[in-house]
Amino acid sequence: MKNLLDNLKNLLQKDERLVSKGELLKNKIIELAIKLDKELIKLLLADKQMKEIFFTEIGKATIFDKDKFIKFVSNKQFLPDSYTAFKNKIGLTEDDEFIKEKKEVVLSWPYKDCVLEGGMTKEDQKRDEIFWNEILAPDEISRLIDPKVFTNTKRIDKNGEHKLDGFRIDENRDITDNLIIKGNNLLALHSLKKRFTGKVKLIYIDPPYYFYDTKQEDAFKYNPNFKLSSWLTFMKNRLNIAKEFLCNDGSIFVQINDDGYSYLKVILDELFGIENFIVSISVKVTSESGVKVSANKPVRVKEHILVYSKTNKWKYNRQFIIDYNYDPNYSYFVENLQSSPSQWKIKNIKDKFKELYKKEDFNEKDLLNLQIEFKDNIFSVRDISASLKERFGNNLDQFFVIDKENGKKTILWKKGEIVFFRNKVRDFDGKFYPVKYLSDIWIDISWDGIANEGDVTLKRGKKPERLIKRIIDMASNPNDIIMDFFAGTGTTCAVAHKMGRQYIGIEQLDYGKDSAVVRLKNVINGDQSGISKLVAWKDGGDFVYLELMKWNENFVEKIQKAKTKDELKNLWETMKEKAFSIYKVDIKEIDEHAKDFEDLSIKDQKRFLLECLDKNHLYVNYSEIDDEEYGVSEEDKKLNKEFYGN
Repeated sequence: MKNLLDNLKNLLQKDERLVSKGELLKNKIIELAIKLDKELIKLLLADKQMKEIFFTEIGKATIFDKDKFIKFVSNKQFLPDSYTAFKNKIGLTEDDEFIKEKKEVVLSWPYKDCVLEGGMTKEDQKRDEIFWNEILAPDEISRLIDPKVFTNTKRIDKNGEHKLDGFRIDENRDITDNLIIKGNNLLALHSLKKRFTGKVKLIYIDPPYYFYDTKQEDAFKYNPNFKLSSWLTFMKNRLNIAKEFLCNDGSIFVQINDDGYSYLKVILDELFGIENFIVSISVKVTSESGVKVSANKPVRVKEHILVYSKTNKWKYNRQFIIDYNYDPNYSYFVENLQSSPSQWKIKNIKDKFKELYKKEDFNEKDLLNLQIEFKDNIFSVRDISASLKERFGNNLDQFFVIDKENGKKTILWKKGEIVFFRNKVRDFDGKFYPVKYLSDIWIDISWDGIANEGDVTLKRGKKPERLIKRIIDMASNPNDIIMDFFAGTGTTCAVAHKMGRQYIGIEQLDYGKDSAVVRLKNVINGDQSGISKLVAWKDGGDFVYLELMKWNENFVEKIQKAKTKDELKNLWETMKEKAFSIYKVDIKEIDEHAKDFEDLSIKDQKRFLLECLDKNHLYVNYSEIDDEEYGVSEEDKKLNKEFYGN
């Protein structure tokens, strides 16, 4: 950093316009940069180091990064004693920089890394989170979200894993393969944009939850001053691009806990528009038992699913749930249904039960079974409008038949409309059940026994296949594309596979034997857990597995896993040769102060090495696929060019 500052000062001294009484004029430098002064640009281009830092090559063109240069020159370390340090502006500052101009970005987590926009206070910067974070100014985010190279590709079916020789592409040039992608989900989403923008029918995500109580296992484990803003921005970055994938009649379902609910709804209202808010579903996810009953408040048993459409073109596939309760409103039994209504003989179903089964003792379950068996004969009387009631006069026992425009008939009796129990019954797997319309409170899906669904496990994070099936039924049709970019152990993808939908799953964490890949292999081979029997699932199908090609991310992972200082020392030697470092890193100066590095704790050594890495180079950009330095194979080049449509 020091060499860079000195080199720039010496270089700018050569321009007489920038010097007064032997001192550089900071404001004049910034003024000429804003004006894209030709002489200033020519001067900078003449220096190799300045060209590498402040210019970008695009094709045959060389572009001056004005904002980056101004940011660097404005830094307090550059001409700190300059009498021009105070600009002709008024505003809030921190360390002589206007807060409005800082626009800090946080790049976070080797395991859940992401771009987070939003500044931090000085208190926040004294952080000691479990997960590592680094602040990146926006002018340093030059290539982070560019499309990435895919590698380690393979097609997986009942016969095992196979070399991927190409994607399945339909007549519209759309990829029709199921995809499982390993890598940072934000960067993977940006890599999928070209292929899948506007083509996804349904997105379901179960993201990391925000917990007010930092002791919770799934919490974003930051200091209390920082974690909420981090979580909010983490979510906003992903939801913002997720919206681009939805087709006009598509929708997104986001599951969340109580603590994060209100914050998340504000983000979704902003991104999707409050006019596209469909419903907030409360789901019972646990029982009223265990340690939680000792809390000084009612027992928490629910989570929420926030549902938004992309436009007003979303259509709800109406859903019903089984109603296991006897409905006493359906209390009338027609003896001679084939006769005209005026000739009907009506009995109470309790009397009919006694007559049929010769039993005086019965319960509500017995009556419910009777209602199902004689669904065509049993009816209730529903309230009607005042105008229809006028037709009755005092003839309460008379039947009135009204012909409707659609050819159907309405039968009135006792100043009400007759509704038969058959209207409440649906066929599920060849058996009839009474049902009711699905509401926004779901208490009928059990979380018990889901631990082994798909023969994979995930403590505290796994969702029942029945839950995902209901969502897919509500918001999609066969062959639609389903996306889950927090795929975890692959519940969404497994259910989509069994239900005949195309799917895209993205996950960065390595779940080993409990990964989505393992689960989908089980599905293909005939897994009979979860919803398999409900949808008559047997086996078959396939999916394509891809990974984002790592570069600096390899070093991030190795640094995090290192157990000794010797490992970190060896890593530093490798990093000097192969890693991309940020421009502030002076390798020679670091090596000259090797003793200072050795004296650091292993935790601080890790932090230092991580901060040396240029986060724009976590993964290999597709635009550099032909660069020999990255060693992309010819097979990978061919598949990537096919994927990106080149």
